[in-house]
Amino acid sequence: MSTPARTRHLPTWLLVTISGLFGLFYAYVVWSSVALLIQQVNGPLGLNGLGWFVYILPIVFPLLAFGVAFAIGQRRKAGELAVVLLAGLTLSAAFWLAIVGYGTTSYGLYGG
Repeated sequence: MSTPARTRHLPTWLLVTISGLFGLFYAYVVWSSVALLIQQVNGPLGLNGLGWFVYILPIVFPLLAFGVAFAIGQRRKAGELAVVLLAGLTLSAAFWLAIVGYGTTSYGLYGG
């Protein structure tokens, strides 16, 4: 017995609008991460291999979080989509702050 396909609750223009607005905030997190990476690479000590890995993670993570949040919320109502995208954005921002804190206190990332 097959289950019927779930219908879309949102018109396409509303889905694109909500996702686009949240996408700008996700892009800001990615841009901040790129700026942090450039700042650390051009610092007096530079980065070693682990430092590159740690500072590239906050660039990739918001992209993955947006993709997962969009996949979860695209077939839901507008408010639910917004809450799912906000949860992913909050998780991305918390991850970025954790990387900043780790980079500030860990000297093993520098000196490459």
